[in-house]
Amino acid sequence: MRDQHPTSLPRGAAFMTASAFLFAGMSLAVKLAARSLPNTVVVFFRCAVGLALLLPWLARQGPAALRTTRPVEHAVRGLSGLLAMSCGFYAMGHMRLADAVLLNYSLPLLLPLVERAWLGVRVARRLWLPLGVGFVGLLIILRPGGSVFGAAALAGLGSALFASIAQVGIRSMASSEPTTRIVFYFALISTAGAALPLPLTWVTPGAAAWPPLLAAGLLATAGQFTLTRAYAFAAASRVGPFIYLTPVLSGLFDWALWGVIPDGLFFAGALLVVTAAVLALRLREQDASPVPMEEAAPLPPPPS
Repeated sequence: MRDQHPTSLPRGAAFMTASAFLFAGMSLAVKLAARSLPNTVVVFFRCAVGLALLLPWLARQGPAALRTTRPVEHAVRGLSGLLAMSCGFYAMGHMRLADAVLLNYSLPLLLPLVERAWLGVRVARRLWLPLGVGFVGLLIILRPGGSVFGAAALAGLGSALFASIAQVGIRSMASSEPTTRIVFYFALISTAGAALPLPLTWVTPGAAAWPPLLAAGLLATAGQFTLTRAYAFAAASRVGPFIYLTPVLSGLFDWALWGVIPDGLFFAGALLVVTAAVLALRLREQDASPVPMEEAAPLPPPPS
């Protein structure tokens, strides 16, 4: 897709900034929906909205577009993506938005380790320093033994881990599977998986819950679209850092709506995590052969 557009850093940065705003809006919508609904219901509607938005594509392409020789990889990618979303949404609903989003966006720190375990890709020696710095930043944010550390914080970190597995799954299928098929199977598998616990956890959304539920799906889908457009105009290493406006905007939501202001330790940890993640992203792009835009992105797995 990138070769269809001239390289333009300003346009790429503009699309990535728009994506950051949209994903921050999605995190806010998730937190608002979680105030009256269990996490399983929020995740299901998020997945179902993404699937519904892809059905027109399937209607145009027909069933032949879904033929695949990689069903196991699709299943691993879909289930790990669902777990990433479930963990991430739980963290957003139970801790400060800025903390939850930043933990989720520590994805680039875990990708090299998952690639080593799954694909046998050697971790470049020069990556170890930024990875170490990033993990120190995560420890500062999590503060084991402190008030921040708990189930929600572990879920936020788990979201990044499962997102890393999903992203590596995309890379493993890229040689034979078109992006749209990968995205559709993710939407289908995640929606089916998210429906399984509903008989035990179902709560009918009230009138106030419907706007954030629908907004979460629409904003995430729009965010993924602008993200993809950003990578069409510039390399991930150049526009990827703009996505880290998302935790900044989430922190502003915390302050404006709930009067919550992150402390100095959060800012110190956040600086280390973002710096290390951006550096790791740049070093990985320099070392790796071209990979799909979705795999190169410092983001959770594509939301739809």
